[in-house]
Amino acid sequence: MPGKPGKDEDTPVIGQDTPVIGQDAPVIGQIVPGYSVPVINERAVRAAAGLLMLRGGIAYAFAIAANSGAPLKPFGIVFMADMLIRVTAGDRYSPSLALGRVIVRRQKPEWVGASQKAYAWWFGVAMAMTSCFAMGYFGAPFAAIAVLCGFCLAMLFMEASFGICVGCTLQRVFDRRNPTLYCPGGACRRGGSETEHDAAGIGRDVADPTSAAVDATAHNPLA
Repeated sequence: MPGKPGKDEDTPVIGQDTPVIGQDAPVIGQIVPGYSVPVINERAVRAAAGLLMLRGGIAYAFAIAANSGAPLKPFGIVFMADMLIRVTAGDRYSPSLALGRVIVRRQKPEWVGASQKAYAWWFGVAMAMTSCFAMGYFGAPFAAIAVLCGFCLAMLFMEASFGICVGCTLQRVFDRRNPTLYCPGGACRRGGSETEHDAAGIGRDVADPTSAAVDATAHNPLA
């Protein structure tokens, strides 16, 4: 007698850390079971930020040594193009994020909300365009260019080193209608209250069925 649909023993069980295949993928992030909004791997994002910061830091050091913004122009173009790709074509097409995913592929994903990352990346696009126009069209003095680029590098440093969620703050300020969910390190919490993510226990390690059975037996007085 054939089994019921969806109950085939050969059908793989999708865990909470497994992206859903076959659904319409969002432009930014991906659908993962147990999360109510599209999410993205925070580890890959931080790795990508570190790669960009390394490239930008080298260009910044050459610019300071030469007292000229010329060494920063190639990095500014690369940075702006990478951010634009993320927010328009999608994060899966970003060169820095692709390399970041390769670097952290053996690590367990840390899923965070994709919407706040989009806010941070749009902010990066704005900063990069401002810096590029300041260097090219407006002919701004090097001191102003150094401040703008230094601020961008500082944002990358905070993302890569400390996991500080700039996009979470931006979303709370500019999008008060939608709650900010799944921030790195529980940064979405307000006044110590739990988010939907924490209250539901989503994102925790998937429990071993054997361990769950043992716990259920231990709490059952009739067992």
